[in-house]
Amino acid sequence: MARIIIVEDDSWMREELIDILQKAGYEVAAITDFHDTAQQIAALAPDLVLLDINLPEQSGFDICRSLKSRGIGPILILTSRDKLQDELHGLHLGADDYLTKPCNRDRLLARIQNLLRRFESQPGWIDGGGFWLDPNTFTLYKGSQSLLLSANEGKILLALAQHRPEIVTKSTLSELLWGTDQYIDENALQVNLTRLRKTLRQLNLENQIETIRGQGYRLRG
Repeated sequence: MARIIIVEDDSWMREELIDILQKAGYEVAAITDFHDTAQQIAALAPDLVLLDINLPEQSGFDICRSLKSRGIGPILILTSRDKLQDELHGLHLGADDYLTKPCNRDRLLARIQNLLRRFESQPGWIDGGGFWLDPNTFTLYKGSQSLLLSANEGKILLALAQHRPEIVTKSTLSELLWGTDQYIDENALQVNLTRLRKTLRQLNLENQIETIRGQGYRLRG
């Protein structure tokens, strides 16, 4: 049974959502004290979070960012705001779907089922030591910051994170990037590593990748 956490300060709406979800067979918990909300949610280990934007002590956008930095998802933003800018902002921060209130019961349940099904079939986030990497989108999360990597950058960092702290050989990276384990052009791989380090510099992570002379690369820590 999936566990859904409701983060909604309107008591009437909160009770209605609890009723709908319990009748649909979900395990439901609701946040009623909005101090350290993200920490409370994380402690409950949810399978999905229903998150309002307009909350008493902290914006739902900030909570969404904090949850994603902890590797928690999926997050369905449920709000009375109907501006496109708000929707795009929420999705940019990592929200996985967005619905405006009041919403149709069947539409809400369909969106929840779709998100749960989607996340169940996807591999979870990878712990890179100091950051998290979403292997589905190659989005890197560090604290409240996030960064979308290019396909090649993501493939390299994912391989390094999955094998951390072991060394990933140059031939392995060559197979990932170009479909062959015949390591032909060392400059091509070096260019990709340089680009990745430059991207990681935006989050002060450029020194996480260590070069092992004659062997390959690995993540520190």
